[in-house]
This record gives sequence, structure tokens and C-alpha cells, in this order.
Amino acid sequence: MKKFKKVYFEITSVCNLACTFCPPTLRPKQFIALEDFSKRLDQIKPHTDYIYLHVKGEPLLHPKIGELLDLSHEKGFKVHITTNGTLITKKKEQLLNKPALRQLNFSLHSFDGNPALKDRDKEAYVRTVLAFVKEATSQSELIVSLRLWNLSEDNKTNAERQRNRDLLNIIEKEFNLDYNIEERVKPGGGIKIAERVYINQDYEFTWPSLDEEEDDGKGFCYGLRNQAGILADGTVIPCCLDGEGVIDLGNINDHSFSDIIEMDRARNLVDGFSRREAVEELCRKCGYRKRFGA
Repeated sequence: MKKFKKVYFEITSVCNLACTFCPPTLRPKQFIALEDFSKRLDQIKPHTDYIYLHVKGEPLLHPKIGELLDLSHEKGFKVHITTNGTLITKKKEQLLNKPALRQLNFSLHSFDGNPALKDRDKEAYVRTVLAFVKEATSQSELIVSLRLWNLSEDNKTNAERQRNRDLLNIIEKEFNLDYNIEERVKPGGGIKIAERVYINQDYEFTWPSLDEEEDDGKGFCYGLRNQAGILADGTVIPCCLDGEGVIDLGNINDHSFSDIIEMDRARNLVDGFSRREAVEELCRKCGYRKRFGA
């Protein structure tokens, strides 16, 4: 039985922001029903113990996020959630002290990725997130990652540096840090700033798209090796970057998850990367693949 380190579970395709770094979802707007969520958990149980409630969409928009976490706990899963954090106050009571919730990732770069949001609101946004972080980590063993995945590959402009400095300054004051965070964090890495609280910085990545130029297809990827994903409509995908279900491996409403990951398209993808070849067009247009070498 193939085991994955994680399976990405999209519980909604809807988002409350329109980040410049995230292409809009072209699929129908959808929220997963509790019954469907429960059935899908049963199907993936032999394959993983960890689910990540994110592909596209903002998971905290789901009106029954607390019940989804309860179901996950009943079935023995540990849950990671990635959120833009804008709804954290409204959904706090559905998240606090949920035994299934292992880690919360806050995409703090979401604020600056939305030009419509006013700079004057940034401090309130960050402080609201940090207030929740302090409360949650004091009451449970929750792990928190504060993410700034907005660095440029070339030298950052003064505006970019100041944008992050303003935000990091708030974090440094809230956690009484006696150093500048960016002096210690390397792109792609992170540091611990409090008990079970980390900050991670990385370069902004480009979502793969069939509209991008194709490369030679050489390289490697962990898609269908240590991860898989299921979109809100049941489409099984090889990784969390196939946000539109281009590599449609099959639908969990029509076939079992166990069967889908052993079908020809899935096998061909894995075998191709064993040869360091991307057999899928989308994979040949994915720059993230190059992080794993040739």
C-alpha cells in the first residue's frame, strides 16, 4: 500500500482575497460537504496520517471548519491548515483546542499581495494574527509557521525591503526579539522565534500553467511520491501546485483513491520522474520542479 507523507485536501475552491501571486480559480465555486469529507478521509486513511486543508481557496471560509477538524480527529488524522489569516478572529472558536490541528501556516505575504488592502490596516492584521498565535500556542501543542514567501530572486528593491521590514518589526516587538529577523533567515529557511512558533521566508514562486513556456522536461518531483491532492470536486491531483486539476488522475467519486493512484496516468508520472523526466505537459512548465535538481 503506497504511503504519502501528506495528502492535500481542498475543502473549498473559494477565496476571500485576490492575491497578485495566486492565479484565480477557474473551477466552479464549491464547499465540500461533511458527508463527502468523511468518505474521502476513509479512502485515504490507508495512505497517510497527515492532511493539509489547502490547494486553492481559503479554508477558513468553510462554515463547518470546526466539524471538519472533529471528523479528522475521529478518524485519526493530524491536520495542517494554510490560511491568509484574515478570518482568524471569526473562526477562532472553531480552531482553538482542536486535537486534530497540528499546524497552522499563516501566509502573511497575502496582505501585500492585495493592492486593495490599505497599508494602515497592516499592523492591525498582523497583530490580530499574532494575538491568536499566542493564545493558541499557550493552550495547546499547536505549531505555527508565519510565512513571507514574497522575496525576489534578484536584489530586492528598497520598497520590497521596507514592506517586509514594517511587518517583521511588528513581529519582533510582539515576541520581544533582540535581533532583525531577516539577518537570520535565509530564503527557503526559517527560524524559531518562540515555543512552536516559526517564521519562514522564501522566494515568490510562479504557479505552473499550460500557458508558460515548456523546458526540456528534465528534473525530479515528489508528486505522487510523498504527496497527492484532492480538489473540492473530487479530482485527484499529483501535487499541491496543480490548482486547476490539469493532471486529472481520476475522480474519487467515481473510483477509489487506492485505484486512482495506481492507474496508468499516475504510474507514468512516477515512472517518468524515476528517469528524471517530466512526462506531463504541466510538469514541464513547472519551475518548482527545478528545486529538486536534474
